[in-house]
Amino acid sequence: MFEEKDIKPMLIGIEKPAFDDPDYIYELKLDGIRCIAYIDKDGVDLRNKRNMKLLPRFPELKDIYKQVKKKCILDGELYVYKNGVTDFFEVQKRAITTDKFKIDLASKRLPATFTAFDVLYVDDKDITSKPLIDRKKVLDKLIKENERISISRYIEEKGTDLFELTTENNLEGIVAKRKDSKYYFDKRTKEWIKCKNMIDEDYAIVGYILKVKGMVSLVLAQYDDNDLVYKGHVTLGVSLSYLKEHSKKVNKSPFKNTPKGNDNAIWINPYLVGTVKFMELTDKGGMRQPVFKGFREDKKIEECKDSIK
Repeated sequence: MFEEKDIKPMLIGIEKPAFDDPDYIYELKLDGIRCIAYIDKDGVDLRNKRNMKLLPRFPELKDIYKQVKKKCILDGELYVYKNGVTDFFEVQKRAITTDKFKIDLASKRLPATFTAFDVLYVDDKDITSKPLIDRKKVLDKLIKENERISISRYIEEKGTDLFELTTENNLEGIVAKRKDSKYYFDKRTKEWIKCKNMIDEDYAIVGYILKVKGMVSLVLAQYDDNDLVYKGHVTLGVSLSYLKEHSKKVNKSPFKNTPKGNDNAIWINPYLVGTVKFMELTDKGGMRQPVFKGFREDKKIEECKDSIK
């Protein structure tokens, strides 16, 4: 497991309102990049969900192995703090940057942190069959925390109280996990539940419309089985450089019937993946107050499916 370095993490299965339950623990939801950390006495290898190496983009984390007592595999979140809260845009911007000079500047201006919330392997043993609460006890003894690596804190039973604190402090929300949950690679589990203040969804970006004053409206879609379903637009000052670098213009609309309001759209291929944050869905299925959070390379196009039907 350690040598192969090809772990696909277990994923949250459902979203629901905050709740209280003595069978669950509750953690803050950090707004960053999910990643697996392979750590031994010689160094650390950080991989995202698509197994891409992250250390070249986040070199400030190269020494976190020195804070870990044993050879292990950790599951956690890599994120950047800005103005006292985790900033998804900043961490995603770095994740798609290849310019070493810009990476070095960003690593000093807004250094990233890795927070471990699970341990999958320690002392050359796979411990994923142990209950979560037991894995948490192992994790607590593994890491000597500093500003670059930490352990996710949790509370028991009182999920609604913790959720209210996230609302008051403009944070993402919380994750509820059953204490007895085992760890299943590459599976979505209903034993892990997210409770969020705002909804975010991943969309396939299939085209764009140029607006006034340099604004760009991205054309969004999601898959329903193999069918691509139009999901509207999100508009803001998106740089065209990323779109032009990773996709090319094509003449044909990806939809069987081009949706109204897209006559001037510039269609692209391959499609890209981006995350949009919004308050709620309207009665007609549109997004209320949508905000584009950023492009992401850790997710496949085929994974862009409606998770809030």
